[in-house]
Amino acid sequence: MNRELTVDDLLFAGIALASGLLAAFALRLLLRWLGGHADRTRWTGDDVIVHALRAVVPWAAVVGGVAGAAAVLPLTRTVQHSTNQVLTVLLIFVATVSAARVVTGLVRTVTQSRSGVAGSATIFVNITRILVLAIGFLVVLQTLGISIAPMLTALGVGGLAVALALQDTLANLFAGIHILASKTVQPGDYIKLSSGEEGYVEDINWRQTTIRNLSNNLIVLPNGQLAQANMTNFMRPEEQLTILVQVGVAYDSDLEHVERVTNEVIAETMTEVDGAVPDHEPIIRFHTFGDSRIGFTVILGVGEFSDQYRIKHEFIKRLHKRYRAEGIRIPAPARTVALQQGGVVIPQQRSGELEPGGLGSARLD
Repeated sequence: MNRELTVDDLLFAGIALASGLLAAFALRLLLRWLGGHADRTRWTGDDVIVHALRAVVPWAAVVGGVAGAAAVLPLTRTVQHSTNQVLTVLLIFVATVSAARVVTGLVRTVTQSRSGVAGSATIFVNITRILVLAIGFLVVLQTLGISIAPMLTALGVGGLAVALALQDTLANLFAGIHILASKTVQPGDYIKLSSGEEGYVEDINWRQTTIRNLSNNLIVLPNGQLAQANMTNFMRPEEQLTILVQVGVAYDSDLEHVERVTNEVIAETMTEVDGAVPDHEPIIRFHTFGDSRIGFTVILGVGEFSDQYRIKHEFIKRLHKRYRAEGIRIPAPARTVALQQGGVVIPQQRSGELEPGGLGSARLD
């Protein structure tokens, strides 16, 4: 425009700008009200959407007010075009960031709501965020009049060189996607590798898997190494598992009495100790005539891998106390030792309970 700036132009521009600011304030209050309602719903996806809209909608109103003010001012065509481009790029940037938040938030919500999907794994979230931001960047370039076709061609040619240079990184990336897609390992699982590492899977990102062992230290493994390792997953197909406790009683014990007392201790432990599975049917199986005892196995049910240590601890303490009260002996292992004097070997029997004439009072004639 070639005309001079007037008071009316400033007045209309101020009205347009004030309208944009007022609309932004009103929309922010509306979205805060919607956010309060979204917090009371069971689905977390509406919280993600409202949170993202809080960032984009007020800014869009402000940009609209600035665009309206610029439209009524007597700006030259070049200045008007540059202003529109700046405002458009700003709006696209805000919309892209908000879209990235919405999409990644929804992906995180879906994965956390399904036990068979990637839990807290960041690999899908990061890939989704990068894709959305890349699309927004290409839209900005197209808006500024920069052709993206040569850029896409160059990326296609250069992608081969990058792939060759980043073979290990890409191998870890696709290994992580394969691990999560196959559902063999998910964050929260307790795993043990053939190389000895074990612990809870904290996260699986684009390059590595983080494992927290029981001593609360972190183990970092490349995804490719995890995909190739022989591994035991103690959380799949279900978290509950059985543990074996080896017990032995003396030969003079009444095995019916031993079984009955042991079952009573099992029932008490399964009911009172956290992490036990009361519905699991206890199993007692005698299996060995040992050197000094009759051995049997007690099979207990636990809710999760780390619960086994607490349950074993409580079960052994209670079983030992009950056996002593019932007069059931748990003999110590017997070992044959030899005393040698003058080339003559005299075997002696050593046991947990020394008898008169045993090793403690052995005589050499």
